[in-house]
Formats: sequence, C-alpha cells, structure tokens
Amino acid sequence: MTEHSTRGGIDPSTVLQRIILPRDEDPLDVRPLYLDEPENVHSHVSSRREVTVPASAKVSFASYFNAFPASYWKRWTVVEEVVLRMRLRGEGRVDVYRSKPNGDPIHLDGRAVRSAKGWVDVEFRIGLKPFEDGGWIWFDVFTDDHTLEIGEAAWTTDVELPAQKVAIGMTTMRPVDAIIALRALGEDPAVLDVVQKVFVADQGAVKVRDTEGYAEAVRLLGDKLEVIEQDNLGGSGGFTRGLYEAIEHTDVDQIMLMDDDIRLEPDAVLRSNAFARAAAQPVIVGSHMLNLQARARLHSMGEVVDLGTCFWRAAPGAVTDHDFGSQSLRATEELHLRINSTYNGWWMCLFPREVVQRTGYPLPLFIKWDDAEYSLRALENGYPTVSLPGSAVWHMPWTDKNDATDWQAYFHTRNRLVMAALHSPYDVRSTLAKQGIKLTLRHLLSMEYSTVAVQQKAIEDFLAGPSRLFDSLRTALPEIQALRKGYADAQVLPSARKFPPPTFDMVRAEAMLTPPTNPAVKAREAAKALVHNLRSPEPATADRPQINVPSADARWFLLGNLDSATVSNADGSGVAFRKRDPKEFKKLMARAVRNYRRLSQEWPRMKQVYRDALPELTSVEAWRKVFEN
Repeated sequence: MTEHSTRGGIDPSTVLQRIILPRDEDPLDVRPLYLDEPENVHSHVSSRREVTVPASAKVSFASYFNAFPASYWKRWTVVEEVVLRMRLRGEGRVDVYRSKPNGDPIHLDGRAVRSAKGWVDVEFRIGLKPFEDGGWIWFDVFTDDHTLEIGEAAWTTDVELPAQKVAIGMTTMRPVDAIIALRALGEDPAVLDVVQKVFVADQGAVKVRDTEGYAEAVRLLGDKLEVIEQDNLGGSGGFTRGLYEAIEHTDVDQIMLMDDDIRLEPDAVLRSNAFARAAAQPVIVGSHMLNLQARARLHSMGEVVDLGTCFWRAAPGAVTDHDFGSQSLRATEELHLRINSTYNGWWMCLFPREVVQRTGYPLPLFIKWDDAEYSLRALENGYPTVSLPGSAVWHMPWTDKNDATDWQAYFHTRNRLVMAALHSPYDVRSTLAKQGIKLTLRHLLSMEYSTVAVQQKAIEDFLAGPSRLFDSLRTALPEIQALRKGYADAQVLPSARKFPPPTFDMVRAEAMLTPPTNPAVKAREAAKALVHNLRSPEPATADRPQINVPSADARWFLLGNLDSATVSNADGSGVAFRKRDPKEFKKLMARAVRNYRRLSQEWPRMKQVYRDALPELTSVEAWRKVFEN
C-alpha cells in the first residue's frame, strides 16, 4: 500500500472498474447497489465519483456496483493483480477485504488517512491467485471525529491492455425509451471515449427522429449516432442490423447489443469493454438484469440452456430475484461463488469482432431464442459467454409478461425447436412430445385456445423447414395476429368492469385455488377437468363470466372446472373473457397429437435439414439481402 499527495487523477487507461455513485435522477431505492450503509448513516454524494463519509461512521463499498468480482477476472482475464487507487481528503481509515467462495470475509490490508488540507493518493495491491472458484474484493471506510472524502476511486491494473473501441447496436419499437438510453450513453465523457458508433435500428411506427429528446441525443452523441429506419424484423433483425453495420462499415473491435426498454448504468459499457480487452481469449461479455420495477433487485445473474429438456434456466448456483435493499452482498454467501453461464440475454451483451466473424450472424428468428442459440453456436466455435457481475442494466422482468401465452408463444415454440435441432446432442423426441402434450392440455383446460393454435402453427412451420425463416421475419407476426383475432381469449379489454358481475360462489372458488400436489390427486383432478371440458357449457356463461380470476390464480385446476371467466394479464393492464368450447378443445387436442407424432417421426431428418442450412441462414450475404429489401 502506498500513499502520496497529489492533485491529479487516475489514468483512465488503467481502469477496470470505477467506483460509482447513484445519479441525481435515480430513485433512492438504488442506493444499496452502490453503498452498504447502516440505517443511521447517510453519506453525502457530490457526483457520480465523489462521496463524503460523515463523522463517526462506517460505510462499506461491498456493494453490487462497487465491489470487484475478482473470481471472474481471475478465471477469464490476464489480470493477475488488481490495484485499488483512491484520492482521499480528510481523516479516517480504509480497510480492504476479500471473500472466499462461501462468502466468508478476510481482511487484507488497511491504513489510517490524515489529510485534512489536501488530497492524497492511496493504493492497495491485491493478487488474484486465490479467486479461481469465487470471491469479491471490497473496501470499507471508517471515520471518528472528522469526515473523509473520496474524490475518485477505481479498481485498476498495471497490465497494458489494448485500446479497443465499441459500436453499440440498439433495436427499438419504443422510441421514448430509446431516447432515454441514448441520452444516458451521451452524458458520460468516459463512455463516449470508448464508443465509436451507435446504430439504432428503428422498427416502430413512431420514429425516433420524431420523438421528443432526439435533438438532445444528437447533440450529445454527434456523428457517433446513426438511426436506420427499417421494417419490423423483430429483435433478431434489429440486433443483426447493429452487428452488420459494425462489422461491415466500421473497424471496431467490439460490438455491444442493448435493448431499448432499459434504464442504463453507463459504467456497464466501460466494464464490459475493459473485461473483453483483458480477456485471455475472446469471450462474449454479458451484463446482468436488474429489476426495473424494484430497482434494488437482481433479477438475472446468469443462465444456461438445458439441452436435455431444451429449456433455458438459471445457471447452477445463480441467485435470482435477490433484493440488495434487504440483504447486502457481504451478507449473501450465495453471491460469492463464481457461476458459469452458457448465454446472456441481449438486454446488454458485448461481442468481440472475432467472435462475430467466426460465428456468423444471428438466425432470422424474429424474437425468442436468438440470444441463446447464438451463444451456443459461439461456444461450439470455442467462444464462451461470461455474465459479468457489476455490469448491469435495469429491465422489465419477464415474470411480469404474458409472452408464453400471447402472440409470442409462436416464436417460443418454433424457435425452441430450431435451437434443439441445431444444438442438442440428445434424442429429445420423447421429451418434446411429452412436454408438448402436457402443456397443450394445460392451456386447453385453461381455455387458452389461441395459445394452442399459435403453438401448433409453430410446429407445422418448423416442420416446413428453414427455407421460410427469412421470409417469416416480415410475414409471421401478421399471420399470428390474424389467427388470434378468431379467439375470445386473445381479445383484451381494459377491465372486468366491461362485463356483467360474476355468478360463481367465491367461497367455492377459493377452495378450488389450492393446487393439487399428490400425483394421485393431481391425476384425479385432471381427469375431472377433462370430463368437464368435453361437456357442453351452460349457455348463460357465454355472456356472463362465472368468476373474475387474477393472473396469479389462472391455473388449470381452477379454470378447468369452469365454463367461463375473465382473466387478467400478467401486468394487470387488461382482462380477457375466456369461454369454454368443447368443439375447439377436441379439434386443437387432435391437431396437437398429430403434430407431436409427426415431429417425433421426422425429428432426425429435420435436425439434418436445419444443420445443413445453418451457414446460409447466418451468412452476411443472406442478411444483406434482407436489409437491402
């Protein structure tokens, strides 16, 4: 540890991760992501880099954004020692700690600071040797009779890393959100120093150029900003446009994709950039998802694809929906184990140029599974994905979406089959059929006929082969929307007040909400619901719902015993009037049985067909034709 008086600053080229504070516009509930303070202590934040710890206080920087995720840097980069550099003024003490993979803290170094009249530079050097399996590094600040100011601090390296510029690719249907993200990018000079271009694929009816705030975004970003208006080609078409423009029309070493409907922590750009520059081999660098509705919650830490079941899930050991407002990093032992991901969502994800050039472009899937498939394909070429702690954006959690039952169910189903055909090493025919029939029956018992209809169309379109995928970028969504217009469960009205009051006995309904857990009871309830769904409904229930069902209670064991119900959607913005239809039930169930039997029979051939088509589907030439059209 060294100390000397100075009026200078930290060399930006050495910085791996800056110590940062909340922005003025951030709500107070984000504060635990930056500072771990006792309830009776409130440090004074002067700017994004400056904070004053009050007298007689202890403040810890063992926080999500300010602790250093040492195990990830040890495992994936050439950095063998990290240097904590700080500019301090006042009186107090700084102590540096690390954690073990099980979360146990270890004191490493510390010293008193007495510099009331001027700034002093302090350094702490910490080797990364013991961090292979997990662990963070952080510092705590203690004061007695005087305050201690931190004018600047950063986790840095003495290793000379290559300078690399970033091109950002954003796709938008929500221009207001896109403008907010663009302005956040342009307000930080350090971010602007590493960003060479920002490509926005504008696919919405209301254009970015016509949105309030666009002129300010242009002023901040200047000629770095390029807005490209194109047809709605979905997330895969919009994100691929960003990759395409960056690879074909710039010389950047890194391309970062990000959603429009995020709230950006700009330092995530710098941290991903630094991690990729320091990587021992090219890796995809993904950022975590924080909950946009509950800002102190970490929603997604890392994910994998289970190639046996062909579903995505949380990575082994990953923490989900963790509230830093109630449990700090230091107090949560599960957060200290390093985890391994196989992919990262494209709410924010960075790709070295080499990875894109060797892996090709994303598949033309419109939305869903394009991010997971791409990382699986990159991994087969030797490029893993790292979900980097401390690099994150705020995004709407998928638990508040209806995307498994609305029009997006088509893309979930079709694209999951495409992914499985390309990448699963297992014989998944039986798994796909059993899961599919079970899911179909659950939707039918829940009177979600439109969901089953689009899922069956998805299977049929998958079986038609990959030759239609590029055309489907423009045709699939209109076809699905037209199909869903024929189903009552797909028609959403603002509130249940649009319908007559329900007729069902609420006490009986409450009793029916208890889910069956015993397999025998579950089988009996399913058989009972199945028999009920084959009978004709009471005629009066077609006009008057029997019950109003909240989204959280819309389960098959309740709905399967009803003739009609209004059901709210996941975000509470509307309701659908579901009506039981035995003829539609039988027709869709028979169609599902035929399709899953055919899928099992043709699976070996379809795997080969899709694998043979992969080079063309991901080629620059094929995507160039899409964009030129």
